[in-house]
Amino acid sequence: MLFGDLPLVGMLKQKMAWHEQRQGVLAQNVANADTPGYKTRDLENLSFPELAAKTGGASGVTMVATDPRHMGPGAPGAAMRDERRKPYEVTPQGNAVVLEDEVMRVSQNVQDYQMAADLYSRGLGMLKMAVGRRS
Repeated sequence: MLFGDLPLVGMLKQKMAWHEQRQGVLAQNVANADTPGYKTRDLENLSFPELAAKTGGASGVTMVATDPRHMGPGAPGAAMRDERRKPYEVTPQGNAVVLEDEVMRVSQNVQDYQMAADLYSRGLGMLKMAVGRRS
């Protein structure tokens, strides 16, 4: 089994690719901050439960509640909510880009990407250590 074939590694790769695409969309929002009539865009949230179900289903691993006090996979509030808010600032030309909001989204996106990249790197390091190669 190769490192890239592990389910967690596949999910981390998809998450990093999603953050790369989102960075491009957010950069377009900032670049069009002065464009008349431009409305901000964003990608749909990457749903970890759906991604885990797809990846876990391939390997036959499923989530099981072994105790009645455990939360099941379909627990209330477990799914990510998609909050689409109407812009609270619109210029007279109809532009709905708020630079402060976009900068916050870009910053959060960079942090999330870095976290996924760190997890990927640490996973690779653990596998190298298990094989006997120090990294």
